[in-house]
Amino acid sequence: MTLIESQTLADRLRRALPDDVDYATLRLVDERSEQLRVRRDTLEPLHTEFDTGAMITVWNGGGLGYAATADLSDDGLAEAGRRATEWARRTANAMVGTIPAPDRPTGTYASPVEVSWDSMPLDDRIDLLQQQSFRLGIDERIVDWGASLTRRDVDQLLVTSDGGAVEQRFRFVYPSLSATANEGTNTQIRTFGAHAFCGQGGAEVLGRYGFGDAATRIAEQAVELLSAPNCPTDTMDVLLAPDQMVLQIHESIGHPLELDRILGDERNYAGTSFVTPDMFGSFQYGSELLNVTYDPTVEGQLASFGFDDDGTPAERQYLIRNGVLERGLGGAVSQARSGLPGVATSRAAGWNRPPIDRMSNLNVEPGDSTVDELIASIERGVYFHTNNSWSIDDSRNKFQFGCEYGQLIENGDIVGAVRNPSYRGISSAFWRNLRGVADNDSFTVMGTPNCGKGELNQMIGTGHASPACLFADVEVFGGEQ
Repeated sequence: MTLIESQTLADRLRRALPDDVDYATLRLVDERSEQLRVRRDTLEPLHTEFDTGAMITVWNGGGLGYAATADLSDDGLAEAGRRATEWARRTANAMVGTIPAPDRPTGTYASPVEVSWDSMPLDDRIDLLQQQSFRLGIDERIVDWGASLTRRDVDQLLVTSDGGAVEQRFRFVYPSLSATANEGTNTQIRTFGAHAFCGQGGAEVLGRYGFGDAATRIAEQAVELLSAPNCPTDTMDVLLAPDQMVLQIHESIGHPLELDRILGDERNYAGTSFVTPDMFGSFQYGSELLNVTYDPTVEGQLASFGFDDDGTPAERQYLIRNGVLERGLGGAVSQARSGLPGVATSRAAGWNRPPIDRMSNLNVEPGDSTVDELIASIERGVYFHTNNSWSIDDSRNKFQFGCEYGQLIENGDIVGAVRNPSYRGISSAFWRNLRGVADNDSFTVMGTPNCGKGELNQMIGTGHASPACLFADVEVFGGEQ
């Protein structure tokens, strides 16, 4: 956007910052989105959104204050600065610890785009969705189906009172497919990765995940599940496909490692964590095969960026190495409060929300086994694909997850599909039973577009990448019809 590129704008924003405080920032966010959807071969109305505003944050005398405004005139920004300064004054005697400010952050980031979204005419986008819809509605037992495409463009400019300036441009694409099959009292749904196949880029994101070839397979599997037996109930091996690993990583590693949650900030809304500060550096979170990185530098992943929303430069870090917990998911503020190592992950959902600790790109690193080798090693187990339900306790410890599609494995071979596959466990015990990690051939870069946290609530995208992973001694069960 030409507005956000203007040096004149950066200068004007900086002039709006109060000059009699210790440190201040102004974060301008301009967001535009478009959603196209075809349901049951019928085009629904095009949905577009535009949203622009700014937030001023002030650190002064040990206090912290912020104020947001959609009035980007000089008077509007000055008023936001006055309100932020007043809140900093009021909190000066209530803060826990000293809040550090980044050292004059300066830099740029832009999502890698190979094929501009706008190079695909609107008629072509509609035709693509119509084609996918026709491929989904292949059987009279498929009672509902749909295909959609969403694109979001987000431009941000962060300026600081000490002369820093960070410009970041994000281009997101979210494709979706769904088929619902029904026969009597039995209803089964198959989707395109349960919205996990999304990322940064242009129209090439669709090809990255095979969007154009997925509809027929999704419809066929939805129908197949109608006659598939119910998932068996037993303690057995579990092989999780990458699009289920997304949820497993997100809920039982990502949320428990958020430093603000460990400090108790989320206990009234989203819960606490079974992780305690003394665990860092020694706690055996998983088996020696478990290596988890925070990596906001992965090209095209949903939560890649150059700087977090406080201006801290982003860099790859290990959170868990050879199964041992090393550092948490917390930005500069939480690191200062807790005295624990963290990462640049202070992020906001929009211009009218303050940055808080959020997952960014949280990835399980590949191992050295092929998927076929993992399957061959299983005497009896289930291969789980695509999450459709989740439940986890307030400390992110005990969990129960369900999937859309399962495959029964016996004596090293896949013997058929099972419906309603589910499993449960306890986070640390589950990860300690990790006994196989597939190699790069199954490593898939995905994301979660709708993670909610914070009061006021913030919904934001998180990135997750993983190969298929094998776990031993898991309690597996199905849902009887």
